Amino acid sequence: MAKLSLSDLHAIREREEKNLRKRDIHGRNVHVVVAMGTSGINAGAKLVLNTLAEEVEKAGLDNVIITQTGSAAPNPEPVVEVFEPKKGLVVYGSVDADTARRIVSEHLADGRILEDKRIELVEKEQ
Repeated sequence: MAKLSLSDLHAIREREEKNLRKRDIHGRNVHVVVAMGTSGINAGAKLVLNTLAEEVEKAGLDNVIITQTGSAAPNPEPVVEVFEPKKGLVVYGSVDADTARRIVSEHLADGRILEDKRIELVEKEQ
C-alpha cells in the first residue's frame, strides 16, 4: 500500500467528518428511516438508503436525518418511514431507487405525500 501524505490524511479526515455530521440529529426535524433487515436488504434497501442520502444531499435538505433500522417484515419491503413533527409518520412500501428519488423531491422538498406508495404498517403475528 502506498504511503499517504499529510495532505491526503487531512482530506480523508475532512471527508469523514463531513459524513459524520450528516448523522448528527441536532437541528434536524425530519427523520427518514429505512428498514434494513435481511429481507429488506435482499429486496433492495441498501440501494434505497444510498439513493435517499444522495438525493437529500443534492437537494440541500439540511433538516433531514436518514437512519436505518431492522426488519419491517411482513410489510412490502423495502420500507421507508418519514416522520415530520407537523405531519406525523408516513410509511412507504415497495420502495425502489426511483421511488426514493420521488420521496425526496415530492415529499421532503415539496410536502406532497406519495399516496400510490403509502402503506399502513402491519404488525408481525406472534
